[in-house]
Amino acid sequence: MSTPDADVLLTRARSWLNEDPDPRTREELTQLLERVEDGDAEATAELADRFRGTLAFGTAGLRGALGAGPNRMNRVVVIRAAAGLAAYLHDQGTVGPVVIGYDARHNSDVFARDTAEVMAGAGLTPYLLPRPLPTPVLAYAIRELGCVAGVMVTASHNPPKDNGYKVYLGDGSQIVPPADTDIASRIAAIGSLASVRRTPIEEGGGRVLGEELLDSYLDTVAAIVPDGPRDLDVVYTPLHGVGGTSVQQVLETAGFAAPRVVEQQEQPDADFPTVAFPNPEEPGAIDLALELARQSDADLVVANDPDADRCAAAVPTPAGWRMLRGDEVGALLAQHLLDSGRKGTYATSIVSSSLLGKQAAAHGQHYEETLTGFKWIGRLPGLAFGYEEALGYCVDPEHVADKDGVSAALLLCELAARAKADGRTLLDLLDDIAREHGVHATDQVSVRVTDVAEIAAAMDRLRAAPPEQLGGLVVERCDDLSTGVGGLPPTDGLRYHLADGARVIVRPSGTEPKLKCYLEAVVPVDGELDAARAAAADRLAALRTDIGAAIGL
Repeated sequence: MSTPDADVLLTRARSWLNEDPDPRTREELTQLLERVEDGDAEATAELADRFRGTLAFGTAGLRGALGAGPNRMNRVVVIRAAAGLAAYLHDQGTVGPVVIGYDARHNSDVFARDTAEVMAGAGLTPYLLPRPLPTPVLAYAIRELGCVAGVMVTASHNPPKDNGYKVYLGDGSQIVPPADTDIASRIAAIGSLASVRRTPIEEGGGRVLGEELLDSYLDTVAAIVPDGPRDLDVVYTPLHGVGGTSVQQVLETAGFAAPRVVEQQEQPDADFPTVAFPNPEEPGAIDLALELARQSDADLVVANDPDADRCAAAVPTPAGWRMLRGDEVGALLAQHLLDSGRKGTYATSIVSSSLLGKQAAAHGQHYEETLTGFKWIGRLPGLAFGYEEALGYCVDPEHVADKDGVSAALLLCELAARAKADGRTLLDLLDDIAREHGVHATDQVSVRVTDVAEIAAAMDRLRAAPPEQLGGLVVERCDDLSTGVGGLPPTDGLRYHLADGARVIVRPSGTEPKLKCYLEAVVPVDGELDAARAAAADRLAALRTDIGAAIGL
């Protein structure tokens, strides 16, 4: 390497090396530099990627692969992020306690402690959760403890090599604009790492919380279900994450028998050895749970993602076990709460099914659509229930203004047990909803890319040459969501309104290098339900084919 750009890159890397407080990433970067200096082209490309820019802080906080360099998740990036957040809180005049949680991923505990020390050094009072715990425990703690902010160190369902950093404010919801850009500007203004003051917890810089906070959360969750039938055989997997003991304790406190837990996935494991991607939506992720359910003749399979803010479910059918779609679980939970008389706003995201609006209207309740993410759903006034199709459900917004896979699992078990006591199943309840409101069949086309520029190019192609038909249905209107539509904040996305109530939404993922297409077909049930479902499935297949061709990836 002898070009000016290469010399600048080496200088930046060596400067980083001198500042990095982590011996592991220092050693990793030292070895990479040695390979670069030996002329290794692969190492040179890797170094350039690590120093090509800074891991962007946005409404999802930070998320990226672990490793040395400003474009990776590491202690330098986290300390600077914490210092920027502390500066933002001071500038807002919101000085007070900040609660910090973490999952069981690699370095989560280290990043959490670094954050606590930075908060203490900045004159804020950090409360550190006692051990790796579900994200909803952190969201609960913000309100319960009267905190001005919260930080959760987690990459949720991302690959094992990743970690992340979610920021919440005092309302218990994740940040939204303009807080994200305001915090990002404070992060950018941080000088050298040596200028960031840090006070260890052992020296009076805050405190590590005891188990009583967790107990309070679990008791609060258990109390959301009234007395009723409890005969239910449940198979459960935390998917190598942190939800295991919490879900088991909540179910038993509420009166259910202990679930059958997938032994291979019961304990937290940052390497996620039994799954390619630790996301219950991914094919194969819950196969071990399904096999255990087949062997034990269970009634229901429940799964959490690694930080337990999402909940997946599978049910037995005559053709074998199948996983319920997020929209199906959302419809079931919503109907359960509506039938029980819960009043308020029922909300979902623009990429989820339109069915919830019809359910809410039938019970005289307000319905609202937001942009994707619980950062928008969780802060709606008067929220009674919120969900999004990516397996996120907020069933107790008074206490957790975020998606919560623990409380959602409990409420779903209660609903399944009530159905079983009546000689019915969750599928029977879905049939009831379809007969009343029509079949609302949903699906998703998700394309993972290695170069994120491909996503922007695909969106540009769709804007330049919008399709006139999709799946044989006329495109009646296309909303360019980047302009702000229907009072929604601008976001990169396109929403196609098709004939017969069908919809297609195309948007880049906010957390992964994916382009996502959300499909919905609506078919009234005028005769046989099976015929309506078959027609809806055919429409989805046609939509899937046409939108796949249109995006060109």
